[in-house]
Amino acid sequence: MVATAATSAFFAAPSPSSDPDAKPSTKPAGGSAILRGIKSRSAPSGNLQVKANAQAPPKINGTMVGYTSSAEVVKTEDDMPSPPPRTFINQLPDWSMLLAAITTIFLAAERQWMMLDWKPRRSDMLIDPFGFGKIVQDGLVFRQNFSIRSYEIGADRTASIETLMNHLQETALNHVRTAGLMGDGFGSTPEMSIRNLIWVVTRMQVVVDRYPTWGDVVQVDTWVCASGKNGMRRDWIIRDCKTGETLTRASSVWVMMNKLTRRLSKIPDAVRGEIEPYFMDSAPIVDEDSRKLPKLDDSTADYIRTGLTPRWSDLDVNQHVNNVKYIGWILESAPLPILESHELSSMTLEYRRECGRDSVLQSLTAVCGTGVDNLLDCGNVECQHLLRLEGGAEIVKGRTEWRPKYAHSMGGLGQIPAESA
Repeated sequence: MVATAATSAFFAAPSPSSDPDAKPSTKPAGGSAILRGIKSRSAPSGNLQVKANAQAPPKINGTMVGYTSSAEVVKTEDDMPSPPPRTFINQLPDWSMLLAAITTIFLAAERQWMMLDWKPRRSDMLIDPFGFGKIVQDGLVFRQNFSIRSYEIGADRTASIETLMNHLQETALNHVRTAGLMGDGFGSTPEMSIRNLIWVVTRMQVVVDRYPTWGDVVQVDTWVCASGKNGMRRDWIIRDCKTGETLTRASSVWVMMNKLTRRLSKIPDAVRGEIEPYFMDSAPIVDEDSRKLPKLDDSTADYIRTGLTPRWSDLDVNQHVNNVKYIGWILESAPLPILESHELSSMTLEYRRECGRDSVLQSLTAVCGTGVDNLLDCGNVECQHLLRLEGGAEIVKGRTEWRPKYAHSMGGLGQIPAESA
């Protein structure tokens, strides 16, 4: 039936006749000369078969009718008129095809986007990623999150004290930048940059309650307060971003120095007008350790490390040694048994003068009390430190306190693995 319908659409079927001997008409249907000679007959199966008889085209007055040779076709194509000239109108794209292409691209991009799993598997995995922090608490506190990287942990599988100090310094600088006070110096305000003034730290106190481990996300808050007439105090607090537990507290005092003359300077009124709106009225986050640091020399020191020199990478943009580097040099002379069995719980540092790139330093340490012979029984240990130039000039004086590493995890003081002892 389908074949019959399709054939009937192109060829005129003969009208049915009651006379079985009636012959089909040879007159072409519809007056078409091209279809002449096409006959149809019914097959015994009832299906319609089409048979085309090749016949010579007729001639009228000697002219062929209904046939065109290939040569004439080529000639006719050559004689066809040229297309109209290209104009702005007929050069416009097919907007339907353009819309379809844009839709296809959009759907493909959306499919790829949905295949990406941007949601963290844990709520503490991606917190403020790649961010510079934000201002909170009425614009007076700066907050920034950090993830503890694998290269920031030490042999104890916890973050080193240098890592924590670098986080403190980073938040301080980002605080100045986020507040819009960053000049062309390293943490200097525009008015400070005009006067060639920079900030230098004179005192630092740090208390570590617990060290974060690899993969932990910590939240660092920092703020500034006035300290005397010509100083500024900056405090920090580090918390576990997941539990809110306080990990570290730190407090520091800063003064201004002329970076050309390398002399201390008072705070100019123009600079004071820039920074005072950001001062908080709050007590130090760490109780001040007012104990005087004792004098340390070759006769009173238990351990001395000499030949310490700054590398080029130890210098900051103000061409002096970064204050975090001093902490590493101080710990260079700490006795190995203390480093193996104890962890740094607090430190107090007093910065006396800066160190240049050509300086050669010595690190001195004195262990208070019974020394390192009875570390398993003494519990907490206190050490005195001095970092000085080879000529004797003092760079940094400090005091550190140490607690047993496994006091909490092992259930008591002094219980440490035999291999560590």
